[in-house]
Amino acid sequence: MEKLLPVAPDVHLWTEQRGSADAPPLLLIMGAGASGLGWPEPLVDALAAHHRVIRYDHRDTGRSTWAYERRPYRITDLAEDAVAVLDGLGVERAHVVGMSLGGMLTQLLITDHPDRVLSATLIGTSALSTAPYTRPDGTRVPVEELPGVSPEVLKIWSHLAEERDQRDQEAELDWRVAHWRVLTGGQLPFDATYFRDLEERIIEHAGSPATSPAHALADDSGMLRTEALATTEVPVQVILAPAEPVFPPPHAQHLAQAIRGARLTEIPGMGHALPAELLPALATAILSATATP
Repeated sequence: MEKLLPVAPDVHLWTEQRGSADAPPLLLIMGAGASGLGWPEPLVDALAAHHRVIRYDHRDTGRSTWAYERRPYRITDLAEDAVAVLDGLGVERAHVVGMSLGGMLTQLLITDHPDRVLSATLIGTSALSTAPYTRPDGTRVPVEELPGVSPEVLKIWSHLAEERDQRDQEAELDWRVAHWRVLTGGQLPFDATYFRDLEERIIEHAGSPATSPAHALADDSGMLRTEALATTEVPVQVILAPAEPVFPPPHAQHLAQAIRGARLTEIPGMGHALPAELLPALATAILSATATP
């Protein structure tokens, strides 16, 4: 079931619900510049067998309002959008799964709206914390010394904006598939057809291959939640992706340390993407977190 929800003056977000209306709600939050269709259909279906699954398009993605130039917003506003989605659908509390920027927004929900979150699973993201990382040998590493984005990802990102206006839809699809090839991290065989089909559905859903730089331009100040993450009572699972090229290990380990009581679940071969062969393992991990009392 699809619904367009008002979340701010002149701002509407596209939402979709799948699964039984009586099942425990589960909110999926995608990353920067990504619509809700970035969550693959087989994963959504697997989760919807147990949950009322909710996914949505961020502002300036998919079928939601594109208006950043007229109405700029902060990254923290995107977290409040998630709360507005729950409000608009009559959901008091939900399990939340966030990937990449969505994982950061989920951390904001955990700390700013803990009464709305039943559990959280964080994928491909970094901690909104200044707490240092403690290695297995006991040495402490300042956050600023943790590894950065891989050179391969930075290289392909450098072509994102400069060539955007020159690409037709086929060229855009080629770029997106090449992007996914780098994001998968190289530990598993790459299925170009799978990712091309995913992006064709995303473009069809949006009605255009256009993309917006809004999330890169949005003010990201005021996001640190060091103390609140260290004292939260929300059950949190962190997915460890050993091939992650955007937030390479030990970012996931650091994230699990920074959040009180968080548990770490490794999915072998995973990078910063959701390829078909990893979806069963990811669904199992998410469902294990939502089943925890």
